[in-house]
Amino acid sequence: MGISAVKGFRDALPEAARLLGRVESAALDVLARYGFAEIRLPIVEKTELFARAIGETTDIVEKEMYTFPDRDGTLLTLRPEGTASLVRAYVEHHLDQRDPVGRFAYVGPMFRHERPQKGRHRQFYQVGAELIGRDDPLSDAELLVAMQDVLDGIGIRGATLLLNSLGDESCRPAYRERLRAFGEEHRAELCENCRRRLEKNPLRILDCKEEGCRAATTDAPHLIDHLCAPCGEHFVRVRALLDEAGVPYELDWRLVRGLDYYVRTTFEVHGPGLGSHSAIGAGGRYDGLVAQI
Repeated sequence: MGISAVKGFRDALPEAARLLGRVESAALDVLARYGFAEIRLPIVEKTELFARAIGETTDIVEKEMYTFPDRDGTLLTLRPEGTASLVRAYVEHHLDQRDPVGRFAYVGPMFRHERPQKGRHRQFYQVGAELIGRDDPLSDAELLVAMQDVLDGIGIRGATLLLNSLGDESCRPAYRERLRAFGEEHRAELCENCRRRLEKNPLRILDCKEEGCRAATTDAPHLIDHLCAPCGEHFVRVRALLDEAGVPYELDWRLVRGLDYYVRTTFEVHGPGLGSHSAIGAGGRYDGLVAQI
């Protein structure tokens, strides 16, 4: 018997490769009209980049990264996502000195060392768009409108945009403790993963897919009800701008995302007819990540 592909990795045969190329080209064409310049990023980075940017207690860093030592002992990682790599390039090459507001787009493979399952692969492809240098609600709305145009450009109809606000360091810590206290009251009903998350990253108990955890957190406090005034005003304005642009969305108080760098506006897009693994896009603000890196 011959050698087969590694489990969780798959070949893009000619028909699939042509389709992938059309999707990437259409997406980049739309983003170029919004002023996003394409940038090519390496697929390998120093592990510390992701540990620092994504968060050492996230599932990605703890158990989903392909990490290996270089010849000099430096730990390297196949990129699990693109934002940290983009921000690293932005800082390293002083791109802020060219333009105080940067708009960048990228395409390429990402890697997650997780159990292969329906709809998920260890090597997968992403189109990413990053807007750096602005903190106003209009920049959030601009990116979401651009994403809607990308979906239209690649022929996806009927997608659902889910929206939430994660607050910031002014209001999120107090909410985190409130949620941790709620979780401790329901510890017996939570899965083992969520009991561990209570100590390290309690927001993640909200997006657990286990039925018992979802039932236990039905009455959990909503972060959107505990935003500070600036975060609340920011989110109200983002929603108003989306309404003006005619972009439909649904509020989802369970939407917290798994990466530590997100603040304020966060979102997911779900495609129609894809079952339980229907998320086809996601992201949010990451104020402070440039300074952090």
